Amino acid sequence: MAEPTTVAETLDELARRGFRANFGVRGNTVQVMNSGRAFKADELAIREFHRFEGVSDPSDMSIVYAIEALGGTRGTLVDAYGVYSDPDISMFLSTVPIRGTTR
Repeated sequence: MAEPTTVAETLDELARRGFRANFGVRGNTVQVMNSGRAFKADELAIREFHRFEGVSDPSDMSIVYAIEALGGTRGTLVDAYGVYSDPDISMFLSTVPIRGTTR
């Protein structure tokens, strides 16, 4: 199978591989958006991340994180990167270990 080339394709591929939860950063936790279940940084690992660069528009730069929590909850978190990134997400994820691959 070809490597995904868009954010949507990457999210679909990760969901097929079990990263189905939709994560969001709320304060000092990552929450599963549809259930509210929260995890602290020491309960998480970034398994992989994928960067996308906008060809003509710098605001199209984004990064998809595949995250696994203790207990096996797996999901994704999407952020812009560079000057458009969310500082709360960047600060929180800087404390989460990367235990996987980058693409």
